[in-house]
Amino acid sequence: MTTAEQLRAEGQARGQVKGQARILLRQLALKFGPLPDGVAERVEAGEPAEFEMWSERVLTANSLEEFFGRS
Repeated sequence: MTTAEQLRAEGQARGQVKGQARILLRQLALKFGPLPDGVAERVEAGEPAEFEMWSERVLTANSLEEFFGRS
C-alpha cells in the first residue's frame, strides 16, 4: 500500500468514526435528554469495538452510566 493509499484509508476511517459518533450522540440525546458535559468527547474518542458495543447498548441502557458500562 502506498503512503497516499494509507492516508486515504485513515481519512476514511476517521470519517466513519465521526459519523458513528454523531448518530450515537443523537440517539443518546433523544433517549436521555440533554447530555452532560464530557459525553460528546467520550463518544467521539471511542474505539471501533466500543462503537459496536454502544450501538446495541443504546437500545437497552436505562441510564448513561449503564450505557458506558458503569452500572
